[in-house]
Amino acid sequence: MSALHQTYRISQGQQARALWISTAAFTICFAVWTIFSIIGLRIKDELGLSEAEFGLLIGMPILTGSLVRIVLGIWTGRFGGRLIYTVTMVAAALATFLLAHATTFPQMLLAGLGVGLAGGSFAVGVAYVSPFFPPERQGTALGIFGAGNVGAAVTKFLAPVLLVPFGWQVVAEVWAAVLLLTAILFWFTTEDDPQFCARRSGRAPRKGLAAEFAPLRNIQVWRFALYYFFAFGGFVALALWLPRYLVGVYDFRIETAGMIAAAYSIPGSIFRAYGGALSDRIGARRIMYAVFAVSAVATLILSVPAGHGGGAVPIDVTPALFVVTIFVLGFVMSLGKAAVYKHIPAYYPKHVGAVGGVVGMMGGLGGFVLPIAFGFLKDMTGLWSSCFMLLFGIVAISLLWMNASIRQFKRNAEAPAGAFAR
Repeated sequence: MSALHQTYRISQGQQARALWISTAAFTICFAVWTIFSIIGLRIKDELGLSEAEFGLLIGMPILTGSLVRIVLGIWTGRFGGRLIYTVTMVAAALATFLLAHATTFPQMLLAGLGVGLAGGSFAVGVAYVSPFFPPERQGTALGIFGAGNVGAAVTKFLAPVLLVPFGWQVVAEVWAAVLLLTAILFWFTTEDDPQFCARRSGRAPRKGLAAEFAPLRNIQVWRFALYYFFAFGGFVALALWLPRYLVGVYDFRIETAGMIAAAYSIPGSIFRAYGGALSDRIGARRIMYAVFAVSAVATLILSVPAGHGGGAVPIDVTPALFVVTIFVLGFVMSLGKAAVYKHIPAYYPKHVGAVGGVVGMMGGLGGFVLPIAFGFLKDMTGLWSSCFMLLFGIVAISLLWMNASIRQFKRNAEAPAGAFAR
């Protein structure tokens, strides 16, 4: 049991409220963050946007939601997660409401900056939830919280119900109203986290801004960030890229490709909770080894261009093999997302906001950068499977770096909170 949990008696009721209300709030935030995945199509038609302009529109919330995570994470450490989470939701709700009344492309881009705040709420939630739980349970708790990624599927399934009869503006207004109501409920049903209470009461020292950023000089933080760049960023990128890939490679109907992409997204979010529980039980390091090993095999298989089996290449990536392999890849990515965040409170218990913010920022940037890289590689090589070649390279670098670092730790007989991360 940590010193914080020895000082503050935290009941199971407090833990449950903090976890489940935060998870519900994050689900709504994630639904708002991905709103352009549905309404962006109608906006593109109305404004006559080019492909580049459309890409900028849907990517703006992803980009800003990623970059703002480090700031929100640090503010959470300084001012408390309950306040910052609530303010973030209110600001994102206001931006989403203003989006409904935007009429020009620049106005929509500006509104998109504010909508992106909803995605930044992840860093706030991680720093808010983790202090309620002892180290041996933080993996499970943060895995459950991270399952709020399923909010993307909520938007994909529910937004069209309003979009078709009422228009995209109504979707934005309804999503804004739901997020504002969520912020109000969150404020009145939660309490300040014990770590913030300890600092406010003087039982724990207040950290200056330089102290908040101090862990970011550690190369280990950036190694975790690379892991999350693949596990989360790669997962988001594939969720966005899959419909286009399936239509371009296998001539799937767009409706079928969209349903496969949605089916890929939902388990990949829900199994994140299972990944957290496994990390608590057998150790996050073992989970990451398994994630990278399976991902290396899966991306190597998918790197084979469809229809090029036989001869020197013994594998023919048929549609059935592709779908099975991509679902296996999505499953282990979901475990990896949870395992990465199991490491952070174990190695950096006093800097969860800053470190979690940086790692989350890099993961979000992966979701923004990788689809662009996928398109660039396709144009340069003519190979649809080049996206999986890139992912294989990222996996290989991550696995080699992790293995080298662990071997160095063992040589130096170091164990920095490793009892928890194993």
